[in-house]
Amino acid sequence: MTQTEFIPLAERYKDTVYRIALNFYGNPYDADDTVQDVMLKLFQRRESFESEEHARYWLIRVTVNQCKNGLRWAKLRRHENLDDIALSVQFQQPEQSEVYREVMALPKQYRTVLYLFYYEELSVNKIALLLGIKPSAVTTRLSRARQKLKAKLTEVWQDEE
Repeated sequence: MTQTEFIPLAERYKDTVYRIALNFYGNPYDADDTVQDVMLKLFQRRESFESEEHARYWLIRVTVNQCKNGLRWAKLRRHENLDDIALSVQFQQPEQSEVYREVMALPKQYRTVLYLFYYEELSVNKIALLLGIKPSAVTTRLSRARQKLKAKLTEVWQDEE
């Protein structure tokens, strides 16, 4: 990949790669390392991408694979509180920040599919391929995550009233 091809892709998707890695690790240091590793793989890629969607999907796939490989080592490292990390992500509307914090508080299996589905707008089939699970498992996890999120958000918003 040439530098003129690499720079726009890296700029456009570095935040996406970071957020996915942060979602997997719960640790900004490991997420930063993953961004560097994924961007290096992007720079070393020899073939061109067919489309923008192909490039985006490739980067997400490489990120998920990198995170899965890195999770073996991440267990030995320090984890930060996801609530603190979620507070560092800024949104335009306060409600979006509240929802994001609650998404990050979900168990990892639910948090990951919910994040990929809603924030990265991937289809159920693509999420299934990325995570190496069946589409029915993705659908089940999404449903359970929505239920947990709805209960938690209802509880939070009732407390505020």
